[in-house]
Amino acid sequence: MTKVAVWCRHQNDNIIGIGPHIPWHISSDFKRFRRITEGQNIVAGEKTYESFPNRTLPNRKIYVLTLNKNYEVSDKENHFVVSDINNFQEFEQDLYISGGATIYKLFMNKHEKLMPDIVVDSMYKGEINPDLKGDKIDISECIEIMSKKYFKISSDYEEDNITTTVWVKKGDFVEQSVLKRIILAIENKGAVR
Repeated sequence: MTKVAVWCRHQNDNIIGIGPHIPWHISSDFKRFRRITEGQNIVAGEKTYESFPNRTLPNRKIYVLTLNKNYEVSDKENHFVVSDINNFQEFEQDLYISGGATIYKLFMNKHEKLMPDIVVDSMYKGEINPDLKGDKIDISECIEIMSKKYFKISSDYEEDNITTTVWVKKGDFVEQSVLKRIILAIENKGAVR
């Protein structure tokens, strides 16, 4: 099993959201996320899950990590409630960690077995929507861990004011087919299974 964290953060302040909103709307960012996670298992917190259109993403299994064991998912055949992050220690398939900030921090800070093997780090260099109200949500803690425990293995991929790079956890073997699939998805070479 390979664990992959996928995020897009704002340059300099590492903000990924303001209140329940992503503070920019870049179509290519959503398309890149779709290509990377298509056909995969993803884990998301409640707020992130509820931000997906119609609380779903086609052609993915979604695991909602929440303390609310009675949480209702929109698709009981493909979406699952998980109340303990430790259930992912022995998860046998690849797992794509898709946020929000609390979920990223849990995986990055927990036991070594839960840390992502790969981080897809996208950084938006443009302006944040100034009209959004709410708390600024950042993943600075995750970026500090990434800079200490991971090394950059890819070129910088630039598209629409977003730079994307791929990082791998130091000292770990990474499944090359997963890495290749991610790089091809970032390069927009289509979905690769």
